[in-house]
Amino acid sequence: MKNLFLGIFLLFASVLAVGAQTVVAAHAIRARSIIMPEDLVVLDKDTIGGIADAADIIGKEARVNLYAGRVIRASEIGPPAILERNQLVIMVYSIGLLSITAEGRVLDRAGVGELVRVMNLDSRVTVTGRVLFDGRVEVSS
Repeated sequence: MKNLFLGIFLLFASVLAVGAQTVVAAHAIRARSIIMPEDLVVLDKDTIGGIADAADIIGKEARVNLYAGRVIRASEIGPPAILERNQLVIMVYSIGLLSITAEGRVLDRAGVGELVRVMNLDSRVTVTGRVLFDGRVEVSS
């Protein structure tokens, strides 16, 4: 009976593995580099936590150094940063018809759509907001 279950498990695992792919770095990629198609290699194996489609990686920024032949994980890449640490930005807070803007200093690097901490230059209070496509930071309550 044990052998029957083992056989069924192995058959099921082999069916799942057909067509499984994992994207790895073709060579060393430095942090803060934009990843291009020539930087990637697709292997015919499935890796837990790995990314299967190269299209999900191309155009993203490496958040850490990526090494040749190693699996690229989602936590190691992100949208290209448009805000740098210590950069001055406009913070926007909107509710209904009311809109308040203030100047702030970015405390981390961030790309469009990411959350970033910003220090209000007038009050010295640190808030978190989402980076907009135009470089402003939308602060929510």
